[in-house]
Amino acid sequence: MSALTHDGLAMTGRQLRRVRNSPGLAVLTQMMPINMLLFFGYVFGSALAMPGREYRSFLVPGLLVATAAGGLMNGMFQAAADTHRGVTDRFRTMPVSRAAVPLGQAVADLVVTTLGTIPLLLVGLAVGWRVEGGALDAVGAVGLLLLFRFACTCVGIHLGLLTRSEEAAGQLGASSFVLPLLSDAYIPTDNLPGWLRTIAEWNPISAVTTALRDLFGNAPVPRGAAWPVAHPVAGALAWSLALIAVFLPLAVRRYGRGG
Repeated sequence: MSALTHDGLAMTGRQLRRVRNSPGLAVLTQMMPINMLLFFGYVFGSALAMPGREYRSFLVPGLLVATAAGGLMNGMFQAAADTHRGVTDRFRTMPVSRAAVPLGQAVADLVVTTLGTIPLLLVGLAVGWRVEGGALDAVGAVGLLLLFRFACTCVGIHLGLLTRSEEAAGQLGASSFVLPLLSDAYIPTDNLPGWLRTIAEWNPISAVTTALRDLFGNAPVPRGAAWPVAHPVAGALAWSLALIAVFLPLAVRRYGRGG
């Protein structure tokens, strides 16, 4: 077993124990998208052109992706907390692979996200959402979702290592809540003003959300959209891989350099 694999598994285990020791925080984090599904699905659904079950089928993929984008805030806060409390400096003095610490955090987050997605899917089924595409397409949709979560966590870890402050990371992470609002996660972008629609459709969340709707068979790909939304699977892959390729090496480098 290579040093990276061994150290990465150790760091992943540490992060999972961290979640186990704070079960209340994990439960609250998972309850938020469920509450949003019930609120948006039954309140907003009555005010849109796609009421009831049709809107809830449209909404569930958007909430899945918005929750995955929360990896930005989660990764940022945990990395900043470890740095602020001196844990990162202590790891840096130990014979631990430089890439193991950021990777361990990202992989542990992926495990927790995978388990935490199940309740949201079950509630989605209960309110009328259905997988209307093929089984392989559905598996591909879940794979895209987890890849995007991993990419967002890598971005968050890098930013957390940069801020080195729990307070700053918390404030900056909270501001990331606006990102799903500037996408098609909750509403179609067809009727938005031209400039705002362009921003929304070049938002990575829009590409991943549209890809999930297409693969789950919940909604057709919009016509006349920007390239990432017009080609959602390719756009989602391109955005996710680009974010990983840029921010994972930056996070490893920042961790290695320290303060």
